[in-house]
Amino acid sequence: MPPTVNMGIPGASRAVATPVEGKRVLLAEPRGYCAGVDRAVESVERALEKFGAPVYVRHEIVHNRHVVETLARAGAIFVDECDEVPEGATVVFSAHGVAPTVHEDAAERDLKVIDATCPLVTKVHNEAKRFARDDYDILLIGHEGHEEVVGTAGEAPDHVQVVDNPDAVDNVTVRDENKVIWLSQTTLSVDETMETVRRLREKFPTLQDPPSDDICYATQNRQVAVKAMAPECDLVIVVGSRNSSNSVRLVEVALNAGARTSYLVDYAEDIDPAWLDGVVSIGVTSGASVPEILVRGVLDRLAEYGFNTVQPVTTANETLVFSLPREIRAARR
Repeated sequence: MPPTVNMGIPGASRAVATPVEGKRVLLAEPRGYCAGVDRAVESVERALEKFGAPVYVRHEIVHNRHVVETLARAGAIFVDECDEVPEGATVVFSAHGVAPTVHEDAAERDLKVIDATCPLVTKVHNEAKRFARDDYDILLIGHEGHEEVVGTAGEAPDHVQVVDNPDAVDNVTVRDENKVIWLSQTTLSVDETMETVRRLREKFPTLQDPPSDDICYATQNRQVAVKAMAPECDLVIVVGSRNSSNSVRLVEVALNAGARTSYLVDYAEDIDPAWLDGVVSIGVTSGASVPEILVRGVLDRLAEYGFNTVQPVTTANETLVFSLPREIRAARR
């Protein structure tokens, strides 16, 4: 059977899986929340505690449906732009980062800003500013329109070109081939990014690498874990939302690494028993913006169909923790 990918469409027909002996779940470690997501979500929670509801959040704080709905019930109001926030109110900027123009808009409305941008995204912003000051052409590998890419490109719009995929390399032009550098969105597929870089370097042999790896440690670690378990899996279930770049990438990585099928689900209820028909080995992982409670729900759901043996597949141990934004730390004193 050829590899297939499905985004777990709600309401799909459901069949009863055929029982199979020796069923097991391979559970990827690490998985779920990264340090940047944990920091961003806690920033909204602490803001609600300290300042009271409502607290406004520009865009989704992280790309996860459950997280956003939970925070909304607690009093967070999600908006698209700062002009939707009442003057003088508190607004949290999401983990994906914003362009300088967004900070300017907030200042004009006298908003109390809590910047929950992931520090690893801030690093890429600083790289963009640095190389723009040196008048480089900056080739930003990332998905056109993604909040992180919009924010990074906004740091130096006259110097940044977005390269969405390897095929987009054909359309890239630069002013001086000796002053070209590539940067990347932090949540991309490592393999596809390196293919894009390879093709860019074929076109621009003196292309410079970023000072340090832009794809975040958590994105890479989760992809490595999936690669380790996928060859042993008939099916890989990725817990995550469809607008989460790193979660969608995990589905792709699973298929490319040898899984027969892979599905992306928000909740355990999205699992169709038909997916389990004839399956013996299932891999389970979650994107970097997914709380562990959702993974536990998936494991409980699979146990209902006889997948009671859970075997961890550990490829890294994550200990990184980011401090909360200074606005939250100041409010705690």
